Amino acid sequence: MPSQQPQNAPGLTGLRLDAPALKVLAHPLRSRLLSALRVGGPATATDLAASLGTNSGATSYHLRKLESVGLVADTEEGEGKRRLWRAATESHQWEPSDFAGDEDSETALNWLVRDYTRHFAEQFEKWLDVEAAWPMAWRDAAGMNDSYVIATPAQLEEMKAEISALIDSYRRVGQGNPAARRLAVYSVIYPLDLDRIPRGDDQ
Repeated sequence: MPSQQPQNAPGLTGLRLDAPALKVLAHPLRSRLLSALRVGGPATATDLAASLGTNSGATSYHLRKLESVGLVADTEEGEGKRRLWRAATESHQWEPSDFAGDEDSETALNWLVRDYTRHFAEQFEKWLDVEAAWPMAWRDAAGMNDSYVIATPAQLEEMKAEISALIDSYRRVGQGNPAARRLAVYSVIYPLDLDRIPRGDDQ
């Protein structure tokens, strides 16, 4: 899932989504509001509405919905539409098994994952639009690659844990360095042989 490096106070943690949080987040404006706060730092409903092309009344309502499940927080600075909001967590996580058997949650999760896929594509294309203007060192260091592996679910879990630990070790390695920039890092894993659905001992 997409996880942005926030411009909020250090020490923020991840949140494991439960069903109520998932259902609140699975909304076009709410998912963008949370992303905007994580990437851009604290902001008012008015500023967020302007950047996302909506109105401040609707934005305030959806911020309160996100607050109700612990995804954003009121900084207690400002009042009304000038109230300053911040992301309450650095990232959020889930496993599909967390919602197995809950049809409403499974529907919400399906929407959210597809929304993140669209968001990733949009953001990456924005980079491609301006890439030529950046120094070659950055163009070489950024980018994308694809690889193919053969593994069991247990082995994939080990690989995911190692990738996550590696990313965590670099999370703030450039902090305080004027040459450093914030970066998005996405990791996606999916089966290639979609018609070979594992069954029985083949799982």
